[in-house]
Amino acid sequence: MIYTITLNPSIDYVMEVADFKEGSVNRAEHTMYYPGGKGINVSRVLKRMGADTTVLGFTAGFTGTFIKEKLIEEQVAVKLIEVEGTSRINVKLKAGTETEINGTGPIVDEGAAARLISQLDALQPADFVVIAGSLPGTVPPTIYQTIVEKCNKHEANVVIDTGGALLKDLLVERPFLIKPNHHELGDLFGVTIQTKEEVVEYARKIHDQGVQNIIVSMAGEGALLYSSEGVYIAKAPKGNVKNSVGAGDSLVAGFLAGYEKYANIEEALRYGIASGSATAFSHDLCQKEEVEKLLKQVEIDKL
Repeated sequence: MIYTITLNPSIDYVMEVADFKEGSVNRAEHTMYYPGGKGINVSRVLKRMGADTTVLGFTAGFTGTFIKEKLIEEQVAVKLIEVEGTSRINVKLKAGTETEINGTGPIVDEGAAARLISQLDALQPADFVVIAGSLPGTVPPTIYQTIVEKCNKHEANVVIDTGGALLKDLLVERPFLIKPNHHELGDLFGVTIQTKEEVVEYARKIHDQGVQNIIVSMAGEGALLYSSEGVYIAKAPKGNVKNSVGAGDSLVAGFLAGYEKYANIEEALRYGIASGSATAFSHDLCQKEEVEKLLKQVEIDKL
């Protein structure tokens, strides 16, 4: 089972406006509503790829009900804890450039946080737990640390997709996978990374700390995977980019789905890159058929 933890889920409200004018009445040509949040995105893609997944986290109010109902429609298992307030709505305005306005989330008290931690007692050694996104202001600041410690106690595999001080503090826990971009990798060491050689150098430093797999996205240069089995460079397929929301989450989901299927790091990377690309070329998250069409176009070289 692959569990995902999203502490502050959202409704992603996407509006496409052809000729946006600030200070005027604008009419959207297309509107779309999706259950959002990084971990939820991972679970939605995992389910589409045929992997077993369960969503953990907090929801509240009528917006929280929408999030749960949409996930159930997609046959994603849901164990979200209801709290006070209202789950947030994040507006994605597509009008030439893309603008995001993220709402505020509900109040998560200590009791709700403790219930989430207790859910992890069901973990088994073969399970994966994806911890994704930033911390909402109302949860204990050490909650990610507590989650990872609980996962380690049950010998579950931890995937961390966050950044900054949160990520840096969790490296000592030796997670199975992290996925920084090259800017975030540099931030961990207080440097600016500009070349592929520097990516390899600093990914090696992370690996030497005990992190098992490090995927570093490098914008137009593709992505690099540093693992005990080797260092791989992957070039993404070419296509018409329509969507920047969820591509990184899809990469994580594709990697885990591929790893569960093949137990092979290189094939997992291929599925991850194809999944991230398929989402970038779509208006929503990728579908399995779209991913499979792109697999042969993913070029991977071992350094």
